[in-house]
Amino acid sequence: MADVAALAGVSGQTVSRVVNDSPRVDPVTRAKVESAMARLGYRPHRAARALRTGRTQTIGLVASTLATVGNSRMLQAVADAAAARGYALVVVTLGDGSHVRAAFERLRDQGVDGAIVLNEATDLVRDAAPAADLALVVVDSPRDERFGVVVTDHAGGARAATEHLLGLGHATVHHVAGPVGSFAAAERERGWRDALAAAGAEVPAPARGDWTAASGTFAGAALAAVDEVTAVFAANDQMALGVLRAFAESGRPAPDAVSVVGFDDVADAADYRPPLTTVRQDFDALGEQALARLVSAIEDGGQPAYDVIPTRLVVRASTAPP
Repeated sequence: MADVAALAGVSGQTVSRVVNDSPRVDPVTRAKVESAMARLGYRPHRAARALRTGRTQTIGLVASTLATVGNSRMLQAVADAAAARGYALVVVTLGDGSHVRAAFERLRDQGVDGAIVLNEATDLVRDAAPAADLALVVVDSPRDERFGVVVTDHAGGARAATEHLLGLGHATVHHVAGPVGSFAAAERERGWRDALAAAGAEVPAPARGDWTAASGTFAGAALAAVDEVTAVFAANDQMALGVLRAFAESGRPAPDAVSVVGFDDVADAADYRPPLTTVRQDFDALGEQALARLVSAIEDGGQPAYDVIPTRLVVRASTAPP
């Protein structure tokens, strides 16, 4: 750092401010320091910085699995947001049966400053007392004063999907729900029920899947066997894909014989056959807000907050009047 200061003709404190991205450096001086850093091959030493500041600039991410589309997209969003803020990322999954307490201990052993917990692991976190010395933000959880929470407006998105189908003239809307124990699945089912109840429509018993296309195909085959089923809201796009396949194979393709809506707006949704009407979930905004809340807790002692990220209905060709 002293060599960089000498080459740039500034103080060591100014170099430190540039390294730590302080706003208290004018652009010309910052450019001189960054040029000197590049010429000398200077890189901040993470371990040395940790000794000085008591922080490692590393955060943890806990997920039950990364096999689901939602969790994998959230991982990418959090990783991008962390990199933009100069934080490294350590990922722990619970797929091997590890208890969430053990996951937190593993993260502590690696010296993380805080952690983000994704979607399907949130029930486990609520049941396990979060560590007092670990800043924590949970994605998709009921409000909890012990940690920050960032949620998608699942219920609002599900209401919009159901209202869209009712508005097209369908007498009711059947639902392929996500797994029991999932906060997101429960909220989407609640939004669907609320929309039907508000319209005075029949509320059919929901089918239940596990987020996979195969489970959507299984549920869709049973629904396709009932002539009165003309509209289906699936709790995610993968299950909606299975529903589309099941109805097509039963000779009742969408949108001629059935209308299908999904949730997430995955990258391939516009290329389904037919292109899928779905509820867009803003994974980037979720990741950025979760990271921002966690960094605030780590660096400024920010208090736990509850943030809701809105959704948007994207209408494509898989829905039509009955």
